[in-house]
Amino acid sequence: MRRSRQSVQSAKNRKQIMFRRVMALNTVLFLLIVTTVLVWMAREGVFTDDASQENMPAKEIHAKGDNGNESIAQLDKPDKEEPLDSEGASGESGDNGGVAGSEGHGAEDGSGDNIVPGDSENDSGETSGRDNSGAEDSPNAGGDDGNGTGPENSGNDPGDDEVEEETFPKSNVPPGVKVKLSFVGDILLASSVQQLMKDNGYDYPYAKALDYLTGTDLMAGNLENPITLRGTPAKDKQFVFKGTPDSLPALKNAGFDVVSLANNHTLDQGVEGLLDTMKYLDETGIPHVGGGNNDTEAFAPVILEAKGIKVAYIGVSRVLPVVEWKAGPNLPGVAESYDTTRTVEAIKKAKKQADIVVVMIHWGKEREDMPQQYQGEFGKLFIDSGADLIIGAHPHVLQGFEQYKGKWIVYSLGNFIFNMTKFTRSADTGVLDAECDVNGDCALRFNPMRAVKSQPTPLEGNEAAELFKRLTKISFGVKLDEEGNILPIN
Repeated sequence: MRRSRQSVQSAKNRKQIMFRRVMALNTVLFLLIVTTVLVWMAREGVFTDDASQENMPAKEIHAKGDNGNESIAQLDKPDKEEPLDSEGASGESGDNGGVAGSEGHGAEDGSGDNIVPGDSENDSGETSGRDNSGAEDSPNAGGDDGNGTGPENSGNDPGDDEVEEETFPKSNVPPGVKVKLSFVGDILLASSVQQLMKDNGYDYPYAKALDYLTGTDLMAGNLENPITLRGTPAKDKQFVFKGTPDSLPALKNAGFDVVSLANNHTLDQGVEGLLDTMKYLDETGIPHVGGGNNDTEAFAPVILEAKGIKVAYIGVSRVLPVVEWKAGPNLPGVAESYDTTRTVEAIKKAKKQADIVVVMIHWGKEREDMPQQYQGEFGKLFIDSGADLIIGAHPHVLQGFEQYKGKWIVYSLGNFIFNMTKFTRSADTGVLDAECDVNGDCALRFNPMRAVKSQPTPLEGNEAAELFKRLTKISFGVKLDEEGNILPIN
């Protein structure tokens, strides 16, 4: 009987011990789940104080942006790659800026590394003071008050939404004063281009186009690679670029006043590479847009002044390899524009700080002459929100032009300095000049060039005329005359 009682008591003790262990395990699991959720919420900025981001101190030459909604919508499918020719790449890797991939080398100019499923600062306060100045009709899309209907006649006209009333007083400049803003497309300072610069000097790519790059008031382009001596190459990406800081003084001396980092290569060497890129650009004195330590910095404009006119530059990308590349409240990255909400907010805010607003956007489909329907819709929305110039890049070929409500959409300026491939149209390039008044009304002129061994070279005579003719055919409601002036078709 005594043994039976002891057995019962022992069984009870074992049950109590088991119960305590189960409760302890449940408590640990609960705390682990709570900790995981809190870490995720902190990463996503759930605890971020919007007011503190809004009131973030501005750098001398540009104003910080604000927080808002953002999400990457439906992602594009990656396109097909084209084999490289003998000039495609240098075969370098690591610190020498080579292209990582299955072959360890390559030249992105085609449809690759577009998107996989899951789809600035300058302390100098420097401004540019340069004052130098810098086809044949064919049927194209008409309508829209004579200014074209946009890509593929989308019919989606966001123009009914009027921009909010401006509060920025226009700069007090004498009547007739105009500022000359110039633009180029993609600039790659890595891979085979880097080898050419090592062999011929870092000023090699700009030599034959230098008069057009320096003969303007403000010069802008898209920097298509990170600048770093370290970093971790992006995974599952065919083309991974890396450039040396030694290339930046030549970029500065070639006349570039601002570059956009909002593209699908800025994080090729991870966050470390992005942060290094911004640091080296700052040290060189080249302002940058489209990337930052967080989304507020990434969407912030750079505001430059020339001839008394203030110009705001904004950089955004509609092409990201993975969702993780987009900047967040506490996450370095790129200003994405799959959801246009943040871009529209940035434009409206910049319009209150500058006379002219320029949006530099990475978008479209590679190697396609015609823009996608969404490009026309986005461009018009951005103009309705207050932008004066929309400057596109990414397709690696020239695309056409469109005028909308007196403002301009430049769908793609193609490659300016890039690896050479068998795809010959990617060699067609040029410098776009926009002569703009204080109200943001601009006259455009395209200076035609063709890259030879990654060196843009001006075109003349029949070659220039043929390029003007081709651009007229793929534009909307405008034409290029024999001088490259871009004029509405009446």
